Amino acid sequence: MKLVSYSLYLAISLIIVSACKQIPAQVNAARADVFYPNSKPCTRWWWFATDIKRTDVRYQLDWAKQMNFGGVEIAWVYPLYRYQKMYADKYNRHYPKDTTAEEWLSPEWSEIVAYTKAYADSIGLSCDFTFGCAWPVAGSNIDRAHRTKIYGDTSFQQLLTFAWTWPDTQWVINHLDKDAFNLFAAPVGDALKDALKGSTSALFTDSWEIKLNATNKIWTQGFEDSFSKTFGYDIIPYMEAGLDSFPDVHYDYMLLLDDYVTNGFYKPYVQKCKELGAWSRVQCLGAPADVMTTYSLVDIPETEAMLNNPNYSRIVSSSACLASKHLVSSETFTCMYGFPATYLRQEQTADLKMVADALFAQGVNHHVYHGMPYNPQGSDTIDFFATTYFGPGGSLTPELPAFNKYIGKVSGIMEKGKTYTDVAVYIPYEDGVMKGAYPKERQRVWVWGEYEMRYIFPPKETEGYHPLWINRHFLEQAEYEKGKLIVGDARFSMLYIDVDYMDIRALERVLALAKQGLSVCLKRLPKQPGLTKSDSYDAMLKSLAGLKNVSADFHHVINHPPLILGDSIPDYWCRVEKDGTHYLFIAQPKSKDLAYPIYSGQSYMHVSHWKDLTITINGKTIHQRFEFKPYQSLMLKVSPDGKMENMDITFAPKDPVVRVREVQKMYF
Repeated sequence: MKLVSYSLYLAISLIIVSACKQIPAQVNAARADVFYPNSKPCTRWWWFATDIKRTDVRYQLDWAKQMNFGGVEIAWVYPLYRYQKMYADKYNRHYPKDTTAEEWLSPEWSEIVAYTKAYADSIGLSCDFTFGCAWPVAGSNIDRAHRTKIYGDTSFQQLLTFAWTWPDTQWVINHLDKDAFNLFAAPVGDALKDALKGSTSALFTDSWEIKLNATNKIWTQGFEDSFSKTFGYDIIPYMEAGLDSFPDVHYDYMLLLDDYVTNGFYKPYVQKCKELGAWSRVQCLGAPADVMTTYSLVDIPETEAMLNNPNYSRIVSSSACLASKHLVSSETFTCMYGFPATYLRQEQTADLKMVADALFAQGVNHHVYHGMPYNPQGSDTIDFFATTYFGPGGSLTPELPAFNKYIGKVSGIMEKGKTYTDVAVYIPYEDGVMKGAYPKERQRVWVWGEYEMRYIFPPKETEGYHPLWINRHFLEQAEYEKGKLIVGDARFSMLYIDVDYMDIRALERVLALAKQGLSVCLKRLPKQPGLTKSDSYDAMLKSLAGLKNVSADFHHVINHPPLILGDSIPDYWCRVEKDGTHYLFIAQPKSKDLAYPIYSGQSYMHVSHWKDLTITINGKTIHQRFEFKPYQSLMLKVSPDGKMENMDITFAPKDPVVRVREVQKMYF
């Protein structure tokens, strides 16, 4: 398509932004940790490789505004004819080859992207961008030397099959090499510079989806030399034999891999976002790294559900609290009913609310729906296959404004103050690395190893004490002062350890903190992972276990009542303001322990559920029988003097239709 001259375009953009008075930028300037102009949910907005017209951009952004969305994230994906067979077989839709799309990263492409951002600013919507095409990180300019590598297969290269440029090839970068990232980032960043003017945007990168048979084969030039210098032995014989047979060597391998991934990808990513004047919004799940640490590096750590169960989100929100991050975002409603396209356009708002409430109860306070496809005005026939459909003509549209109002209201409350903290639980990351692969029944295309920690839960006996995860990285940062373990926003009363393995550096730090007075529940004595063992490890364990403030009995080392006490406690989350006001979100019973995939109508409730709960806040104890009306969660506001208010967060969706799970035909 032909566009106005670049100079005229810039003038128009400036007028649009000026009309908006840059409200989002002014709001963000007032407080550094406020990333969005309001707490309303955003939605991913898939731009398929086609002619993107300004009239359609305005139409769809206006529609999003009317539906009570707070913003969009533009994600660039394949031309529709890429999946012609699926669209024809499943929907009787036909998309011939499209030659009208702007060339990827061309000046014309940059103009329409910048125009979209300026128009979003003008109507008060935020506008984020996926940094590059689809997922994982790939580029058209990635030469063989900078592509993903695995040990023992010099011919291996990973293609990005969802790219805007399809059928032209984009190659997945070597995430262990910062030069590979910089090679990818330079042209994308240049093409986005004008779009990054006006209010501050976030640049988003998705979860780790490097499609290898096993993560224990990722490699890069010089890895063996670095390994030898770090651990004092040669890893090559073990790589040749297969790391699955050598858990201790695999642990050492993963420690070094963590360092490579952190310094080769995540740190350069955050730095590049800063250079471009953008925030970094990142999903680290699945990365071959200690993700609690990598999540702490970014501006906005992001989780994902339902391709991942909501319980995983506690890892993200724990990291955010320990790193003093204000916002925990979520890619929400991804393939709720199954993959791909299960019950697409037949989604039910009650099911969505059940999932969203589960995420609130794991600490999420910002939602990015997955998502809204680009549809020209007058058309609603375009879909994205791995999604819940948000867009004109969908099954959710009648209830969407009210539902989004609910999400925005709860998110706003959950952004207040800081996360409530009491018991820190040592995360079983070392256990996951030593175990290797998940059992086959727990693996998926995008899920492989125990180190990913997709299925972990805090110990049952800590449930009422609002447990947060903690790892070695944060223990090394923590200090013990006035009876509290202090790190970031957290003030923990004790540390709970129930793992098979613990890194010697973590053990050293725990022993030092315990000697200062930190209460530790040590359920069992862990072992040292890694091939080279220290003679001092067992002595440190014996010393730790012998301290008076260390016990295997949880109730021996905890000296105060839980935040919540009761039988079958619902999932919950608590935030605390400076004056001691607590906001306690208690999720509807149907939201507890959700697992992928849910079935259509799983949220159905026809009568109230009642729960007898005891809540202790600021030394005041409240015994009450709480009613959970159909589809409703609770938001309790407890003032410093102990007075409790049941805040009105009512949203009553239509009763869902209960359907059987669809059996999906795979097209991928």
